[in-house]
Amino acid sequence: MMLGNGQGKFAIHISYEIGFDTPPLVMASGDFNNDARSEIAIAYDGRDHVDIFVAYNHGSFENQTKYSVGSLPQSVAIGDVNNDTRLDIVVVNGDSNDVSILLGYGNGSFENQTRYSVGTYPFSVAIGDANHDTRLDIVVVNSGSNDVSILLGYGNGSFENQTKYSVGSWPQSVAIGDVNNDTRLDIVVANWGSNDVSILLGYGNGSFENQTRYSVGTYPLSVAIGDVNNDTRLDIVVANEHSNDVSILLGYG
Repeated sequence: MMLGNGQGKFAIHISYEIGFDTPPLVMASGDFNNDARSEIAIAYDGRDHVDIFVAYNHGSFENQTKYSVGSLPQSVAIGDVNNDTRLDIVVVNGDSNDVSILLGYGNGSFENQTRYSVGTYPFSVAIGDANHDTRLDIVVVNSGSNDVSILLGYGNGSFENQTKYSVGSWPQSVAIGDVNNDTRLDIVVANWGSNDVSILLGYGNGSFENQTRYSVGTYPLSVAIGDVNNDTRLDIVVANEHSNDVSILLGYG
């Protein structure tokens, strides 16, 4: 943990004991107890739980609290999936082929998980409103079945069964945003095995067009979207593991 001073500089790192030798794999942060401080949720390689670290007011954290999830968690996302103004946790579980939903109580603790089936070996997750109903939905990229799963939310913490869309080979990462300026959520997926990205344009009702693919570097591992050239249109940034470079795809809007 490195505390920032607000001017682009950081203090010497502070380490926290996690209690076992399994390395942390993924993490996400959010204010889980409504005290205006960011807490941390961490998933570990080979451990079927997530740890929650609740923040004190001086940059330190309480000892972790563990919550069970599915088998081999791979990715974590944070958002209010049941519209109660309290943050919830979504975890994708690679070996059990499902997602775990942990609803937050707003005091730093969470309900036990509820799980929903997705595709084979889910690897990355994003949450956003895919059907313009002000309720958060879940988008999961499935590396083993070469597709994405869409789980539309009811706004009470429960979700419809998945709808799946094909993408490229061995997808590794997903990002969501409006890449064509129609106010509808679109999906961008980095495909590690086919060296490209898939774009799935949203209809605004929770369904999506078939993919369009664009070549990038070798073994794309991670994708993000943002306006990198200040033209108000979203662009795509991809990190390529094997070619040791970054691909920038400028959007036409």
